[in-house]
Amino acid sequence: MDVVLMPGDGIGSEITSATRKVLEALDRSFSLGLKFSNEDVGFTSLEKHGATITPELIERVRKADLAILGPVDTAHYPPADKGGINPSAALRINLDLYANVRPSKVFEGLPSAVANMDLVIVRENTEGFYADRTMYAGTGEVMPTPDLALATRKVTRQGSYRVAAYAARLADKRRGHLTIVHKANVLKLSDGLFLSEAEKAAATQGGLEVREEHVDAMASLLVRTPEAFDVIVTTNMFGDILSNEAAELAGGLGLSGSLNVGDENAIAQASHGSAPDIAGKNIANPVSLLLSTALLLEWKGAKAGRNDLQKAANRLNLVIAEMLKSPNTRTTDLGGTLSCSDFGSILVEKL
Repeated sequence: MDVVLMPGDGIGSEITSATRKVLEALDRSFSLGLKFSNEDVGFTSLEKHGATITPELIERVRKADLAILGPVDTAHYPPADKGGINPSAALRINLDLYANVRPSKVFEGLPSAVANMDLVIVRENTEGFYADRTMYAGTGEVMPTPDLALATRKVTRQGSYRVAAYAARLADKRRGHLTIVHKANVLKLSDGLFLSEAEKAAATQGGLEVREEHVDAMASLLVRTPEAFDVIVTTNMFGDILSNEAAELAGGLGLSGSLNVGDENAIAQASHGSAPDIAGKNIANPVSLLLSTALLLEWKGAKAGRNDLQKAANRLNLVIAEMLKSPNTRTTDLGGTLSCSDFGSILVEKL
């Protein structure tokens, strides 16, 4: 199996290195047949190729069995016409990775803002308000005068239905509860379309308990009763905000996995940023990228009928959870003493 690792920027090389060693350990334990390659993305690609991501790399990822993307520092890239392309958005759009899957759960032994949470937010990934995902050409933002800026939001029937159908299938495999989050009381056309299609998609998955919530109410309910939710599906920007809120309530972005999923491809990606202030210090927490990798292994195992990949994903999740119980086997940001590489090495030993 062909594994493409794209370290990205900042702490990306450190957490990707730890992830590769963990995958190599899983390969030895489960005979997965993994073959690795590292590919430049972000500032290293900009320096070598004149762009933060190249069309050749996108095609390389399309053909790979497994793809893992580290954090990217898009805020400091040059304009797109000077090579500063958002690698994450480019991959999501070109590979049609329409669902961003973001689990958030409270880990035993770790402090968290809520006592109990085990949910997944499924966010539409290719449409919405983000300016690089709304237009075939040009940008979704315009500024007719120096004092007026306008943004275009894209919501399609197909895009709404398919992400909700994915979320409904996921809910059926979990606890059978799907929550549709929207603002159709105000955005009657765009969110109205999303809500209508999400309800249709949910209805095709018999036996689900389905509810709907306005996004502002949902932000409150995540704080008040997070244990009441299983799978949540919503539009791009709402999902971006709510998934970060859920991750922080559960203990922080460093403990939240993220998988970008389409019909044919998926990419594991750390949910946090590139943290340039600590890059090179070997103190980054690799757990987010490791949990994202477990999601990727589980997805590929289900798609390819590979029970060994699913067993490897389960084992990885179990050992990470076990390590997080004790300060002796945590990184410094979680009150432990381990460096990034030390965490990876101990995880490898336990695997």
